[in-house]
Amino acid sequence: MANFNKVLLMGNLTKDPELRYTPQGTAVANLRLAVNRRFKTKNQETKDEVCFITAVVWDKQAEICNQYLHKGSPVFVEGRLQSRSWEDNAGQKRSTIEVRAERVQFLGSPPSRSTEAAPAQEAVPAQEAAQQEQSSESTWLNESEADTNETQG
Repeated sequence: MANFNKVLLMGNLTKDPELRYTPQGTAVANLRLAVNRRFKTKNQETKDEVCFITAVVWDKQAEICNQYLHKGSPVFVEGRLQSRSWEDNAGQKRSTIEVRAERVQFLGSPPSRSTEAAPAQEAVPAQEAAQQEQSSESTWLNESEADTNETQG
């Protein structure tokens, strides 16, 4: 039986990278991506669909992402799907599927010296996507992150 686990994503960050370190000192960062898909319905009506995905970046690449990326940054992520499970504070078993980033490519132009001091401009799709995110997804992601921080911190 053949197996293949490869993910290619292009989207915008919905928040700044979340950098932390394992007890062994290894850097790990979560990149929260909004990936948009535009399509036409049977009635020829244009619709937008947004998928929110967490990509996990490790080691030096995590530190570089934390240094140069910010909310709204367009990125291309290449990696693989990875699942993990844990037990939350209430004793409930939780699980998630994330993208284990093997390569992150920054898209768009780097900030010029004159704009480095200015606040970062957000890409419109990421801003709209963040507003469309359902509160249940947001709550689930926040709980997942809190649990992850507790088990790794």
